[in-house]
Amino acid sequence: TENADDAEQQEDIREEEVEVLEVVNTSLVETEMKNEVIQTQDTSSQEHQQIENDPYYRFQSLEEIAIAVELGIKIDVTHATIDDLLRLPGISIHQARNLVELIQTGVEILSIEDMAASLNIPLSRLKPFASILAFSYYDPESLVTFKKININTAALEDLGIVPNISEEIKQEIISDRQEKGKYKNLVDLQKRLQLNGIIISELMHYISF
Repeated sequence: TENADDAEQQEDIREEEVEVLEVVNTSLVETEMKNEVIQTQDTSSQEHQQIENDPYYRFQSLEEIAIAVELGIKIDVTHATIDDLLRLPGISIHQARNLVELIQTGVEILSIEDMAASLNIPLSRLKPFASILAFSYYDPESLVTFKKININTAALEDLGIVPNISEEIKQEIISDRQEKGKYKNLVDLQKRLQLNGIIISELMHYISF
């Protein structure tokens, strides 16, 4: 009988120990979850502060761009510096420098379509950034959709689709390419032919490289 009583007492003790361990484990899990929530909140708060206070912060994701838009941050492409443009994910320093250089020479960048054309990249790459980019007013219906011609392979007659460009300039494009090789981008084209910003603004929607 004593052995049975001892065994029962030991069983009760083990059950109590198990219950205590379960309570402790539950408490530890709850504490860990609370800490994770607090840490997440702290990280989110720090992220908001960094985006809001650092004018050169480079966005790491579309979520961060959404946060910036909520904070009222905009990138005015017309007056943007290289550092401003480098805040956009996937934009290289080479692309940012080219765009700023084109704008400084008088090329008008009035829309996200203009920006894509000037950088010679697909419009789809810039569309996700539309909410943070600012442009002057433009009429989207004025932009005609068509297949661009590759300026490095085009013949003189192919350049006939480009409006408001003289035959002399079209001939120069072909002659300079034959003499010095392919054009790298709009900046290279502009420098080699000494074209003004108005002409480049006309060309960029019709040509690719």
